[in-house]
Amino acid sequence: MSEVKTNKLTGTSTAKTVTVTVGSSATQSLEQGLIKCWIHANNAASIEDSLNTSSSVDDGTGQYTYNLSNAYNTVSYSNVCGNISTSAVFGIMWSYTTSQFRTRWYDTSGSYTDVDNAYSTAGDLA
Repeated sequence: MSEVKTNKLTGTSTAKTVTVTVGSSATQSLEQGLIKCWIHANNAASIEDSLNTSSSVDDGTGQYTYNLSNAYNTVSYSNVCGNISTSAVFGIMWSYTTSQFRTRWYDTSGSYTDVDNAYSTAGDLA
C-alpha cells in the first residue's frame, strides 16, 4: 500500500474540488464531508474545547448561544448534539443563522435544565 504525506490538498480547478473515492465507485467531496464546528462545553456555556467557535452565551437555564468563528454559506447545515448528565434530558437546536446557533435542553418533565454537552455541525463554509 502506498502512503502520501502532505500539508495541503488543492483541487485542480478550484480548492473545493477534491474528491475522495472509496471502493470502485463511491465518491464524496472532501470539503463537504468534514465537520466544520465542534464544541465540548461544561454546563453548556463554559467551552472547554472547540473548533470554529468564537464564544458562547448563557441565555438562562438550559439555553445557550454558540457563535462561529467562520460563518456557514447557508443555514442549511446539520447539527448533532449529546450530553453527559445524570438525568434523562434532550436538547434541540432551536434557532440558527450562518454565524451562530442557539440550543435548549429539557429534563423529562419538559423544564429547561443545565447539562454538560457536546455539539458538532457540518455544512459549507462561506
